[in-house]
Amino acid sequence: MTQRVSRLPVVFLSMFMAIAIGIVLYLASANNQPVASPPIGSPGTAAAPRPVNLIMRDYHFDPTPLHLYAGETISLTVVNAGMVEHELVLGDSAAQNAWAQADAAATPPAPFATAPPASAPAGTGGLRLILPSGGTMTATYVVPDESLMLACNLPGHRERGMIGEVTLEVR
Repeated sequence: MTQRVSRLPVVFLSMFMAIAIGIVLYLASANNQPVASPPIGSPGTAAAPRPVNLIMRDYHFDPTPLHLYAGETISLTVVNAGMVEHELVLGDSAAQNAWAQADAAATPPAPFATAPPASAPAGTGGLRLILPSGGTMTATYVVPDESLMLACNLPGHRERGMIGEVTLEVR
């Protein structure tokens, strides 16, 4: 005589896993909102740059808006928490356009292509950092007294919403 094996544990485990995966996916999609910028305190100086942290995600920046003081010196730490390579260009519209053109000219026309090194004309201005997924970089930057914006100008990224605001604060 053969004994029947209950399938109840397998059914229970399958249902539990389906519910767990559903919860994880829901929380991952619900947490895709920009993070508010913390209070900024006093402006940084050349001798004591103000630490500023920025996270690049797929496809937005946290925090946005980024609050900076015109003329201050910051120590900007950028983390790419996205799944693909991202670029940070912090600059005026001329810098954004120059890097957008340089990235478009250098990037092969293929989906998810890794951008080869690009170069913008000398004197473009602004700050440009390019990081692989999981990468971190810190740069010292003197904030100019002009309108600034954040953008990832790699082909397709800006179109998917990877633009951030910069608010220049009055001292």
